[in-house]
Amino acid sequence: MAQASFLTGEFRHALDDRGRIAIPARFRARLGQGATLARWLDRCLGVFPSDEWSSLAEKIRGLPRTNPNAREFVRFMSSGAVDVELDRQGRLLVPSYLREYAGLAEGEVVIVGALDHLEIWAPSAWQPYRAKIEDAPEELAAHLQDLGI
Repeated sequence: MAQASFLTGEFRHALDDRGRIAIPARFRARLGQGATLARWLDRCLGVFPSDEWSSLAEKIRGLPRTNPNAREFVRFMSSGAVDVELDRQGRLLVPSYLREYAGLAEGEVVIVGALDHLEIWAPSAWQPYRAKIEDAPEELAAHLQDLGI
C-alpha cells in the first residue's frame, strides 16, 4: 500500500455565514474519500481523512474502560465527531457546536496541516500558540528530547 501524503502547511481561508470552510486545494484529494471533523486538543478542530480517523478510533476504543481519564477522552472525541464530505467547491460544513467549541466566527480561520490530519483554528487562538512555539525553540527542543526526537 502506498504511503499517504502528509498534510502540511498553514493557510487562511474564510468561514462563510453558513459555516462552510473552503479546504485548500492541495488537501482535497486526501479528503476525497470522506473525513471526520471532531473536537481536537488545544481548542481547535481536527479534520481526519477516513483512514486516519479509523486508526485513531481503534486506538481510542482500546483504552481501558475502567480508567476515568480514558472514558472522558472517549466521550470528548466521539461526542464531538461528525462525518463530513467536501462539496463541489471543496468546502466542508462545520456544525455550530464545533464552531462554538473552537471559537470560530464568520470570517477568517487558519487551517494547519498536522501530518496525518488538518487542524482548524480561530486566528485569535492560533497566533499566540504559534508565537509561543516560535519564540522559544529551545523549550520545544527540550520537550522533543523527552519524546526521543
